[in-house]
Amino acid sequence: MRQSPNSIFIDTTTLRDAGLTLEALKGGIDYTYHILDMIDTTLIANDSYRLSQMMELANLSTFVGNLLGAGIANSSNGAFNRNGPHKYPDLLAQIEGGQDVEIKVALEDNKPKGHLAKPGYYLICRYTLGDELGNVVFRQRADVVWIWELRFGLLTDEDFNKSNTEGDSGKTAVVNKKGMKKLEIVYIDRDRMPFSSRSRVIREYHVLYSPKLDMP
Repeated sequence: MRQSPNSIFIDTTTLRDAGLTLEALKGGIDYTYHILDMIDTTLIANDSYRLSQMMELANLSTFVGNLLGAGIANSSNGAFNRNGPHKYPDLLAQIEGGQDVEIKVALEDNKPKGHLAKPGYYLICRYTLGDELGNVVFRQRADVVWIWELRFGLLTDEDFNKSNTEGDSGKTAVVNKKGMKKLEIVYIDRDRMPFSSRSRVIREYHVLYSPKLDMP
C-alpha cells in the first residue's frame, strides 16, 4: 500500500469539535489510494491507460472526493455516514455534537469550486499528479494521484466568489483567498507540493510544519 513518509497530520480543535479524527482522515487517504491503485492495476493488466489518463480532470477530482468521503466514513467508527451521490453535504454526522461536512477537491494549488455557495463545514482536498513512486515534478503532470493537502473549517457565504455571467455553464462558487486562509491545514505531504523548490510557499510550509509526525 502506498505510503507518504514525509507527511504530517495536524490535530485541531475545529476538527475534533466537528467529530472528525486524524485516524479517519488517514483512513480516507489510504482508502482513496487503495481503490485508485486497484483500478489502475486492472487497467494496466489489460493494456489500458491509468484512470487519470481516461478521465477529464474535473471528473477525476469528483471521483477522488467520492473515494475520500467513503474512506473517511468507513474509518470514523460510525461517527459519519456517506451521503448519496450528488447530495449535499458529503458526510452526515451520526454522533451528538458532530457536524455535517462537505468535501471539495481541486488539482494542484487551485481553489475548489461548486455550483452554489453553501455555508457549512468543509474539508478541502488538493492533489497533484506524480509518478507511481511519488515523484512530483513542478509543472510536469504525470498520471498517479497524490493528495498533498487537506484543510478543514467553517465557511460562510462571504468565503466564496460567485459567478453567474452570461455564457457561463452555470452558477459557480469558488472558495476565495479569504476562505482558504480561514481553513486550518490538517494534512500536508511536503514531498508532493505543487510548487517550485525555490518557492516562498515551500519555505513557509517547512517553517510552519515541523518534521515531527503527529501520528504514524
